[in-house]
Amino acid sequence: MSFDEAEVQHGPKPLEGQTWVLTGTLESMTRDDGKARLQALGAKVSGSVSKKTAGLVAGAAAGSKLTKAEQLGVEVLDEATFLNRLQAWEAS
Repeated sequence: MSFDEAEVQHGPKPLEGQTWVLTGTLESMTRDDGKARLQALGAKVSGSVSKKTAGLVAGAAAGSKLTKAEQLGVEVLDEATFLNRLQAWEAS
């Protein structure tokens, strides 16, 4: 399934008001691509984890951001889970 940012821009924004963080290396896309897809769904993408972070996408070699997310009880998604959720969000 290819990503059509223009199509998502006009659709629902299931992540409106949420802040997400990407960390580590993603195999299926660049972090910039992941950021663009999250933003198209209404999310704000941050470079740091806080108690207000809705979710952290942890790719390979995730470091201190992953540790902080776990300490704060932030939901952590691996890449496969992130891709499944993206497809569901984009289809809604």
